[in-house]
Parts: sequence; C-alpha cells; structure tokens
Amino acid sequence: MIYSTLCYLERGGEYLMLHRIKKENDLNRDKWIGVGGKFEEGESPEDCILREIREETGLTLTEYRYRGLVTFVSDQAPTEYMHLFTATGWTGTPCPCDEGELAWIDKGALAALPMWEGDRIFLRLLDSDAPFFSLKLRYEGEHLALAVLNGKQIA
Repeated sequence: MIYSTLCYLERGGEYLMLHRIKKENDLNRDKWIGVGGKFEEGESPEDCILREIREETGLTLTEYRYRGLVTFVSDQAPTEYMHLFTATGWTGTPCPCDEGELAWIDKGALAALPMWEGDRIFLRLLDSDAPFFSLKLRYEGEHLALAVLNGKQIA
C-alpha cells in the first residue's frame, strides 16, 4: 500500500499544475496533476503535504483545506490512499520542480489537458465545493473501470 497527498493551489480561477515530463518510468508521465507525493515515516497527511509543497514548489502553505480521501486500485500498481487538499494561501517564491514543469492553468482549460480520468472526477468535486468525500477509483491500465463516491458507484 502507498500513502500519498495531492494539493491544488488555487489563485483566482487557476490551479497550480505539474506537467510530469522529467522522470523516466513515471506512472504519471506526460500527465498534468496537482502537487504532492508519498508519506515519510511518522508523517500525518498535513505534515506530508506541507513538506511536499515546499520540496516541489518552494512555497510554504499558510491556508489549506483537507478535502477528501481518494483510493486508487490498479492492476498495475499497489493500492494507493491519496489525501486530497486545496490551498489558497502560501508564502515564498516558486522554484523549478525536478519532477516536471509547474504552470498556473485556468480551471476552464483543464479539460483539454492530458490527465487521469479519475482526476477529472475529483477536480469537479473540488470545483463544486463538495463536502469531505471518499472516492474509490479502479483502473485497468490507464482506463478508469470503476468510480465509487461515498459508497455509491458513479462510473
């Protein structure tokens, strides 16, 4: 099992997105995702997201919100439990990321970007300000085979 975090920094009508283009053999290669990563020993979800944002962007979060838990089940990788956050406040100056290129993307333009199908589901939930949620996504290869929101199948 893998425990991870992901955060979407919001600035007006934009999200800070990471285009994963720098690492070979990257499960997320060429996709656009939020910023985050795997837990280190002893970290809480909040500890992990604060560290990951600092490491990958150079920013220190000052206002953030824990939005949901996303369970990824795949026929190609171990089950992953991803703690999802949004942030509206930070300090610091962005720095280059060794995992890809960071860019502020208008929320309306996200649909045209290459990303995981399940990411589109939780981005819609974030955009609609849904209450804390549990989302299970089951993938067969890169195809989303099942989506279950708060115990009810939605795809």
